[in-house]
Amino acid sequence: MKILVTGATGFLGHHIAKDLLREGHEIINFSRRHTSEIQELGIRTHQGDLTNFQDIKEALRDIDAVFHVAGKVGMWGRKQDFEKINIDGTRNLLKAMKEVGVKYLVYTSTPSVVFGKEEIKNGDESLAYPEIYLNEYARTKSVAERLVLESNSAQLLTTAIRPHLIYGERDKNIIPTLVERAKSGRLKIIGQGNNLVDINYVENASLAHVMALKELIAEAKNQGKAYFIGQERPVNLWHFINEILMAKGVAPLTKKVSLKLVYFIGAICEFIYKVIGKYEGQPAMTRFVALQMGTSHYFKHDNALKDFGYSPKISIKESIEKIKN
Repeated sequence: MKILVTGATGFLGHHIAKDLLREGHEIINFSRRHTSEIQELGIRTHQGDLTNFQDIKEALRDIDAVFHVAGKVGMWGRKQDFEKINIDGTRNLLKAMKEVGVKYLVYTSTPSVVFGKEEIKNGDESLAYPEIYLNEYARTKSVAERLVLESNSAQLLTTAIRPHLIYGERDKNIIPTLVERAKSGRLKIIGQGNNLVDINYVENASLAHVMALKELIAEAKNQGKAYFIGQERPVNLWHFINEILMAKGVAPLTKKVSLKLVYFIGAICEFIYKVIGKYEGQPAMTRFVALQMGTSHYFKHDNALKDFGYSPKISIKESIEKIKN
């Protein structure tokens, strides 16, 4: 098959593209830039902008399937910036796929689409979208996910994958940030340190996406549905972070700070950033980050196993060993 991957230059997108190549598919990257890494894999880039309808329509010529991985990620930023990329960009892609006649779409979503303010323990896909979101990333991803799932039809089969806390090789965000903040003394355990969360080793997250496409092509039991995926079990977040830090030669965290205090600090930081009109960069803390780091949020993964046979191939223990290298 000839497959378009939006954002194959990114973290997860790169792994998905590599896995698809191994399966014998021809891969086209759609992004604003072409990189030497992509070129070395033998992947051609169709350079363009998701917010430009003609760009994405041109990229879809002769394409059989799409993995929509690209998007604006961040805990802070202008509402219109998130909407332009995550919502309008996804709407452009869907419209172009229908016009050109591309039949299969696997969309990379996030569990944040169902995260409001409350803890989630053993949640499943029946969870409703909350009425109020604490950041624009979660809100706009939820709108985009709904657009994708509601577009499912006999002519365009769609599904959404919700991986949480992806880590592993080529991660330029989560692990480097944790290590840098721990080394500088700016990272402390938020709350009591016993909150459980789902995690996803990047190779497992990529596998889930590839298996989701295979099911769409076969029986399509996953069409029009979203799926939580994760490792073999949720982890104690702070134990996991300490494992990562020790794997990188950094001392584990021991100092704690109350969740209520951090949430309050996040609210103050957001207020100040809004007042001064600062939308570049990230505040030291936000309410969303405080709750993500200080509360439990993990999910059942039964539906992904039942509908398209997904279970993680690399265990948590194995993944920690891999990141040491």
